[in-house]
Amino acid sequence: MHVEDRIDPVSDADTVETELMLADLESVEKRIVPVEKKAKSGEKEAKEQLALLTKAVDLLREGKPARAAELTPEQREPYRQLNLLTQKPVLYVCNVDEASAASGNRFSQAVEEMAAREGAGAVVISARIEEELAQLPPEERAEFLASLGLKEPGLNRLIHAGYALLGLITFFTAGPKESKAWTVAKGARAPQAARVIHSDFERGFIRAETIAYDDYVAGGGEAGARDAGKFRLEGKEYVVQDGDVLHFRFNI
Repeated sequence: MHVEDRIDPVSDADTVETELMLADLESVEKRIVPVEKKAKSGEKEAKEQLALLTKAVDLLREGKPARAAELTPEQREPYRQLNLLTQKPVLYVCNVDEASAASGNRFSQAVEEMAAREGAGAVVISARIEEELAQLPPEERAEFLASLGLKEPGLNRLIHAGYALLGLITFFTAGPKESKAWTVAKGARAPQAARVIHSDFERGFIRAETIAYDDYVAGGGEAGARDAGKFRLEGKEYVVQDGDVLHFRFNI
């Protein structure tokens, strides 16, 4: 029997999750009693909080994590403020052998199935491959990955999975001296993205000069993208897309 045959990653993860759910349940049950009293007296805020606590306690008693709650957009922030352990996003990282790096194995598949049930994320990487990759010259890395049936390093996949789980995207600013990547929530509009750079950019926002990432690369930069007609002017309602190259115009 191989060592891995005696390991049950799903069982281990379930044990940890169960302990966290019990801790959350104890916390919510303690909080719900005083909030119920306030809600009965007619306090609007208490009624709203009671609805969220009840939603959480029902899930936890069913053996489900708090993050499984179905929430309206208005409920998301108050629910987050309950600060429950099992409400936090979870990403399972499965470290597999080199032969399983491209397709995973039975253990990683079981973890992926569990993650899907929980609304969590899962990604498969091989630490051995990552170690070997780090020791290769940059020009040899793509060929090494291709020989293993991989399109990109495990670290890249881990970052992509983390961003997807947290609902984040990246936009870029590029100039003659430097190019920078910025992180913003998916669905953010142009002024919100501008605020990530500086609050003055949002307050005085006029427009965003925009080029999609693929168009920027295909054109060899801003000038080529302009010549190809891929340069756009977007206003306050523009929803920033992953990979956008942006230049903000604003008044101070």
